[in-house]
Amino acid sequence: MSPELARAESLIRSIPDHPSPGILFRDITPLLADADALQATTEALVTPFAGTFDVVAGVEARGFILAGSAAVVAGTGLVPIRKAGKLPRPAASVDYALEYGTATIEMHDDLPAGTRILLIDDVLATGGTLDAGRQLIERLGYVVAGISVLFEIEGLGGREVVGDVHTVFRSA
Repeated sequence: MSPELARAESLIRSIPDHPSPGILFRDITPLLADADALQATTEALVTPFAGTFDVVAGVEARGFILAGSAAVVAGTGLVPIRKAGKLPRPAASVDYALEYGTATIEMHDDLPAGTRILLIDDVLATGGTLDAGRQLIERLGYVVAGISVLFEIEGLGGREVVGDVHTVFRSA
C-alpha cells in the first residue's frame, strides 16, 4: 500500500452505535477533507477499471462524493442513484435491506442503452445497497462495468451478495 493510501486509511474513523445500537459506522469525512488522501483513494477506486466504463454511478449519499471525484479523475460523467423520492422523475426503483432497516433507491434513464457504468459506493457491508444499485443499472438496460468501494467490512457477507467487487480498504 502506498504511503498516501495508508494515510487515507488512517483517516477513516469508527463510530460505535451509529446510526443504531450495534452498528459500527465508518466515518470518511476526515479522509474527504484531506486533498492528498481523497486523490489517492479516488485513483485507487478507478484505476482497475480504466477504459472499461463510460460513466460513473454513485449511491447516495457518500457514494455521490466518491463517484463525483472518480468521474472527474476518469474524465466521464456522473449518474446519481438516489434514495426514494429525491429524483424529479425516477425511471426505475429497487427496494433492498440494510443492516438496520430497508430502503429504496431510484435512478433516471438518461443514458443510451448499453452504457457501461462503474458503480461506486463508500462501504460494502452486507451488500444490499450495491446489489440494489447493480439491479437498478441492469433494469434500465445499462451494463455494470465494475463495482468499486472505498471500504469493505469483511465477515458481513457483502462479497457473497455482490460478487466481484474492487475494494480499496478492508477490515474485519
